[in-house]
Amino acid sequence: MIYLDNAATSYPKPEIVYTSMDTFYRTMGANPGRSGHRMAVTVEREIENTRKIIADFLAIKDPNRFVFTFNATDAINMGIKGLLKTGDHAITSYLEHNAVSRALNGLAQDNKITVTKVKNSSDGFINPDDVKNAITPKTRLIVLTHATNVLGTIQPIKEIGLIAKERDIVFMVDAAQTTGVCEIDVNECNIDMLAFTGHKAPFGPTGTGGLYIHERIKLRPWREGGTGFEPASLTQPEEMPFRLESGTPNTVGIVGLKAGIEYVVSKGTHTIRAHERKLIQKIINALQNDERFILYGTKDVSRKVGILSINIKGYTAAEAGAILDQSFTIAVRPGLHCAPFVHQQMGTYPDGTIRISPGFFNTEEEIDILISALNDIANETIH
Repeated sequence: MIYLDNAATSYPKPEIVYTSMDTFYRTMGANPGRSGHRMAVTVEREIENTRKIIADFLAIKDPNRFVFTFNATDAINMGIKGLLKTGDHAITSYLEHNAVSRALNGLAQDNKITVTKVKNSSDGFINPDDVKNAITPKTRLIVLTHATNVLGTIQPIKEIGLIAKERDIVFMVDAAQTTGVCEIDVNECNIDMLAFTGHKAPFGPTGTGGLYIHERIKLRPWREGGTGFEPASLTQPEEMPFRLESGTPNTVGIVGLKAGIEYVVSKGTHTIRAHERKLIQKIINALQNDERFILYGTKDVSRKVGILSINIKGYTAAEAGAILDQSFTIAVRPGLHCAPFVHQQMGTYPDGTIRISPGFFNTEEEIDILISALNDIANETIH
């Protein structure tokens, strides 16, 4: 199988991720606890070490302002629903994943908040001025993707973060597609909340992720329960990260996430991103002047992560994706990618596109095989 669906989840993982998780479960797979037995204390230490590593990775000054979640969707819901109150106004875009769109839409349908979506350019970028012009006296939150999961286009979060700071509006970033391949400094970009998932570019397992919350923000707990801290209290602790981390954590997943991020650090985000861009550029060069193919979004790989959406004329995305899978053993992702508004903007709704997302472990030879397969399909030698 040639796996080109890394925007959904990275595969394979670095070997150290597999071995770290296996060793953990075989030698110290206990429930963490500050005042428990030595194995529990060891597990707690592993979690806190991981928290510190992630904080350093994202330039978070206080590691306790970072909480572990089960994925980016969990983190996004925790931030949006823990912050917004009745009467608030939120600004977002048409580029968002359903994790953002549905969380906001649900609150809007319940008549709790109002939402404004800013449009994007034809090549897939948000204009910061459009965000500024959408601000009202009731605007409490600006929540945007860092890079869209359909087009891979990297948005100007630094400029938008400055706008939010100047207006004292909370700025939340969905970094599901960029954490691990783009350098992110939450302070430099004036990010108040940042959500990411561990199983994509950070090379961690599924069921891992996190949310950074600036010290000026106090969120209502997304879930309440055991924290191993102030166990006699009938209310959720005020102290972070315990306020937002209830229940037994995904300890083995967190250990795997730690190994994945350490692997990213050892290789360098620039190196990983450059490799993915090189593979995307190879596909663009082969297809962009061929009238049988439609390529969406910018062709400038310096302004995107390793994601390319295409269609083959004469085929639906689902048809072409199935042929690549069944006839060529190539895994891509056809459809709407949980981001219907993007496709409505591009004119690809409801069938969607074929999303190609190579990863760090893909080779140029595999991309050559993909290009050959796409040509065979477009030539209608296989239908």
